[in-house]
Amino acid sequence: MKFDSIEDLRSHGFKGFRTIEELQESACSPVPSYQGVYLIVRVVDQDPIYLNASIGGHFKGKNPSVSIQELKDNWVNKAIILYVGKAGGSKSNATLKKRVWQYLQFGMGKPIGHWGGRYIWQIEDSNILLVCWKESNGEEPILIESEIINKFSDIHNKRPFANLRD
Repeated sequence: MKFDSIEDLRSHGFKGFRTIEELQESACSPVPSYQGVYLIVRVVDQDPIYLNASIGGHFKGKNPSVSIQELKDNWVNKAIILYVGKAGGSKSNATLKKRVWQYLQFGMGKPIGHWGGRYIWQIEDSNILLVCWKESNGEEPILIESEIINKFSDIHNKRPFANLRD
């Protein structure tokens, strides 16, 4: 994986490529109910505009906002993948549909327990970001997620923008 184009991601089995706005409006109806990994993708070739305050929910009263400087420090130039997430596995029955919907509800300001990837919700145009997914086909989603993050890190010398751990 080169992580540099939609075509590259499609060639590695990712499907969907729906905007966050579209998925929020449809309650994630196009997202399948199987286990796997999902990506948040940005194809706009400009630096993002950051919001001072996150639009994300305050889960357990915790403010998801971070400083603009922290966002800038985590930004990965020339990378289209902003976040890698997983759904399900041997210890979880979560499906992509359920997990992506939780993530998007958090981005709608609801107090949902999806703290990972929260930096996305401080990007001004987060509603036009794309979501794509890939079935795990029996492999542990956490292993696929980790492999993608590690390959990305090998190329860019840091994790995807909104992934705060390996």
